[in-house]
Amino acid sequence: MSRLPPMIVLALAACSPGETPVKAAPLEPAPAGYQTAVFAGGCFWSSEKAFDGLPGVRSAVSGFVGGTRPNPTYEQVIRGGTGYREAVMVTFDPAVVSYRTLVDRYWRTIDPTDPAGQVCDQGPSYVAAVYATEAQTATALASRAAAQAALGRWGSGFITPVYPAMRFWPAGAEHQDFARRHPARYEAYRIGCGRSARLRALWGAAAVG
Repeated sequence: MSRLPPMIVLALAACSPGETPVKAAPLEPAPAGYQTAVFAGGCFWSSEKAFDGLPGVRSAVSGFVGGTRPNPTYEQVIRGGTGYREAVMVTFDPAVVSYRTLVDRYWRTIDPTDPAGQVCDQGPSYVAAVYATEAQTATALASRAAAQAALGRWGSGFITPVYPAMRFWPAGAEHQDFARRHPARYEAYRIGCGRSARLRALWGAAAVG
């Protein structure tokens, strides 16, 4: 773990890349035999990192879900009023990793008791939710119930919902693969935000992130 001066950690504890915005590339359709899953889990840097590189996962793309305005930008979303949340679209091979495995993992990447965001990232665009297709909904709800039971004494505060799937829009290139491209910046964000500490308090050794 990197050891950064406290003032630097605090200055970087925000889900904002500090890079020139780049127009988002169009989403490529999932290859034949692959499926997609969409999770809103606070800062999409963390959501993407939690799924990228897993066996069976072809890609994890940062973006936005939940609103109706086409082609939303990061600046529009964080200003509020769009209905969009930061999210990740995971493209996966169900012959290698099941949707249930992915949604089970998702709960351990978030604080499902936070109604207003995720740890240091607060506001409508950071509120967590699962966006499930009709075929995925029963599995997502079963996973949610199991995760709530596993949360023990925190379970009564479990509020993160499962919503019907909506159109997902990718974010600009400056947001994609952020943890991999800027490991020191991401580590500073992770430490300064306190996200990992909160997840460990909730999920113990099962926490992801």
